[in-house]
Amino acid sequence: MYGLPRSTNDLDYIYIESNNPPDLQSIAGESSPLAEKHKVFVHYVTIATYPEDYGRRLKQLFPNRFKKIRLLVLDPYDLVLSKLSRNSGKDREDVKYLAQTQHLDPEILRERYNKELKCNLIGPPERADNTLKFWIEAYFAQQ
Repeated sequence: MYGLPRSTNDLDYIYIESNNPPDLQSIAGESSPLAEKHKVFVHYVTIATYPEDYGRRLKQLFPNRFKKIRLLVLDPYDLVLSKLSRNSGKDREDVKYLAQTQHLDPEILRERYNKELKCNLIGPPERADNTLKFWIEAYFAQQ
């Protein structure tokens, strides 16, 4: 969706609109025939932290392309914030790329963090506060 230069062979997903979701892991998980054929697989995200209103901001990927599935992606601010708790090297690379290519406003990021995410974090909020501060200083100041 955002042109990240780092390739991946998996598609992380969560269910947002289904009371009886299909077993996508069996259909297209890492060891499925579909994954073997196409060299890409789906991965169900069990633990993740998203801003409270992320669902209102989801964007459809490939609208009207599929009959039985809708692919939705996080908006770039929510995507950045979803990486805050883990803060791996790959996450930092992604945040830097998104900040620069999507021309993200650090004030919007900060506001969304404070209003929609900070109260739902797992672990000490000071850690996420410091990570966000570092990201804004390191990646957003270069714009």
